[in-house]
Amino acid sequence: MTTKTLGTRAVTRPVEAGSTTACAACGLPVKFKAKARLTQVIANVYVDGHWDRVEHYHSECYETVGQPYGSAA
Repeated sequence: MTTKTLGTRAVTRPVEAGSTTACAACGLPVKFKAKARLTQVIANVYVDGHWDRVEHYHSECYETVGQPYGSAA
């Protein structure tokens, strides 16, 4: 039996209504705006092969901080 070690990865998703998360880069809320159709980057962060946390970023902030978890899918 083989075990797959999971690694941190990032994906781009639309910001959903009712979102109450803060951007990991700038600290400001990642807020839904009906007419703007904003996107966010969500990263599942793994430490030593085990899930540790989820980080949310404004798409622009993720680019500004140098894509710390690689290119978002």
